[in-house]
Amino acid sequence: MFIDIACSQEKKYNQNAFGDYFVSKRYPQSGRLIAVLSDGLGSGVKANILACMTATMLLKFIEAEADISNACDIILNSLPVCQVRKIGYATFSAMDGDEDGNVKIVEEGNPKFLWIRHGKVLEPECREITAKKFPGRRMHVYKIKMEPEDRIIFCSDGVTQAALGSDKYKLGLGREGLIDYVLGRIKDIPDISSAELSRFITTQAILVEPERKPMDDISSVCIYFRNPRNAVVFTGPPFDSAKDSYYAGMLFNFKGRKAICGGTTANLVSRELKIPIRTQLGFNFGKLPPVAFMDGIDLVTEGVLTLTKARDNLEAGELYAEDAAGKLVDFLLDSDCITFMVGAKINQAHYDPAMPIEIEIRKNIVKKIVRLLQDKYLKKTVIQYM
Repeated sequence: MFIDIACSQEKKYNQNAFGDYFVSKRYPQSGRLIAVLSDGLGSGVKANILACMTATMLLKFIEAEADISNACDIILNSLPVCQVRKIGYATFSAMDGDEDGNVKIVEEGNPKFLWIRHGKVLEPECREITAKKFPGRRMHVYKIKMEPEDRIIFCSDGVTQAALGSDKYKLGLGREGLIDYVLGRIKDIPDISSAELSRFITTQAILVEPERKPMDDISSVCIYFRNPRNAVVFTGPPFDSAKDSYYAGMLFNFKGRKAICGGTTANLVSRELKIPIRTQLGFNFGKLPPVAFMDGIDLVTEGVLTLTKARDNLEAGELYAEDAAGKLVDFLLDSDCITFMVGAKINQAHYDPAMPIEIEIRKNIVKKIVRLLQDKYLKKTVIQYM
């Protein structure tokens, strides 16, 4: 199985720093994934420091398979003390799982996680551990076995306490309110990605607030165990033009979603496979050339300009643009295992002095996109040079 994971966050209204902190790390060789969400005491910069320290240290302890009780004591002793409340405090939810579905979860202070299977929330048994030096802090440890299409959802109390004190939600949205929203969304879109579902949860938490403003830091982490969604991106003509037909056929026979980035590349595929290219006429979003259409290909865009803009959007976390780069970002983030077929033939257009100076050659752009997809968005990627 592939573990699709995403986190969506919103800062508390009028704050310039997140009081929650999320960190995750994938280990491609073993198929292991560790993720930690921490909620720092209060909000703003102080809370961010507490949460960042807690999440980062806890990930390292889990990575080293250290005793969780000892790890918690070390973390609590390390947290800086708030000068106002005279305590150092941060809650957390952590997951250590693998692609075989073996999952261990540790929680302390955060709302209880949701484990969803076939449209129902399961209630697993847990083991309670009391911190040695801090008896008031009790951790709940779960060991569960995931199946394909199962989901895990973590959140900070900014979600469950949304609209606290309002006429409709006097005690806040609560766990039951969260469950209703999540199950309803999954029923409407059974294969909804973790990115979309986590964004939906944070949005709903804001919308239930009477003034539509987040009154606390809001974080939601969604983890989706599913069969991998494979995709391929073909960009740039092959070095040896005699192999054009071979690579065009490889693209068309690929089992998964397909994208072409580059007019020369699209013309090559069109010529070799006898598939016409249909251009989009009329209104165009942004400054990039519009997308085109080919039967059997899910996305066709311009090359270096679009790749560069997609790289910039991925780096900045701007994931919802309506132009061709936005469609490419959607294509990449909705996929799990992505193969980049990168042609090595030099395209003289890339050396046109009229082109913007920040545009890099195709290979370097793809390398940066791959690093972002691996490190920031936890995708599996492969580059095949042609």
